[in-house]
Amino acid sequence: MDFFEVLKRRRSIRAFEDQAIEEEKLRAVLEAVNLAPSAGNLQAYDVYVIRDARRRTALVNATLGQGFMAQAQVVLVFCTHSKRAEIRYGQRGVELYTLQDATIACTYAMLAAAALGLSTVWVGKFDEALVREIAGVPAGQRPVAMLPIGYAAESPQTPTRRELRDLVHEVV
Repeated sequence: MDFFEVLKRRRSIRAFEDQAIEEEKLRAVLEAVNLAPSAGNLQAYDVYVIRDARRRTALVNATLGQGFMAQAQVVLVFCTHSKRAEIRYGQRGVELYTLQDATIACTYAMLAAAALGLSTVWVGKFDEALVREIAGVPAGQRPVAMLPIGYAAESPQTPTRRELRDLVHEVV
């Protein structure tokens, strides 16, 4: 699929089919994550892959009742890895660059999934301590985004977007 077509077709999906994701597709999504740009090419993030149905169900509670977490076949948990950035960038690396790195990687995963005919929704509303426990995230890492992935069981309308004139500001 053409890149700009991927951008146009991608939607936030909150209902998933009970259909397994092919291993080669998941691998392609994870390879896209590994290609994401990062500050100093340090890749100051880690990704936890949750396939287990029991853990995905536990994520429903951790996301304050977002039931689609259990429907998705896979959930990727994107975490900052502060020590990787702190070495080169100090506190700014810990507070900002790791967050940017993890969220850029999540965006790459989202777009790769869309290009492969898979669906996702960005999840940022969750109890960090519960997600840390469910995913086995070690100290020094912080969960900042989750990406449930699966085959869509819904087809939402195209959302309205802001006009470029309201969004983009030319500085002269």
